[in-house]
Amino acid sequence: MKLDHVTIVAPDCEPIRHFLVDIAGMKVGPRPPFGVGGYWLYVDGAPAVHLIGNGSVLASPPGGRAATRIDHLALRVQGEAEWHALLARLHEHAIPFSSADVPLTREQQVFVQLAPGVVIEFVTSTASFSAISTFSAISN
Repeated sequence: MKLDHVTIVAPDCEPIRHFLVDIAGMKVGPRPPFGVGGYWLYVDGAPAVHLIGNGSVLASPPGGRAATRIDHLALRVQGEAEWHALLARLHEHAIPFSSADVPLTREQQVFVQLAPGVVIEFVTSTASFSAISTFSAISN
């Protein structure tokens, strides 16, 4: 596994984008059409920081004040065997998770909430999988 990206949620992500691009030297790059505004900022040709902007459900939590925050840590899982082993461990330990497909990229994501405000995402490319598996979230 390796660190894949960090997501920052902000009611106004323009100042953060400006700093990370103009000061830190990141580049704005391609981003799948998620249906919410934002940017993917690249380091050495790979997306490293995902900014999610105003209008996103994540930017304004229910009953809460919209605040800028780091939303989750993402770990990239390499290969089908490692991906299925991860899913098996989640099921074996009855750890609740949610899953999603990334539009256009043939990637799958699994989100585990460790504590309020602490989310770990696991992501993998399914392009080389022999058969893309479907899995569902475990509920408490």
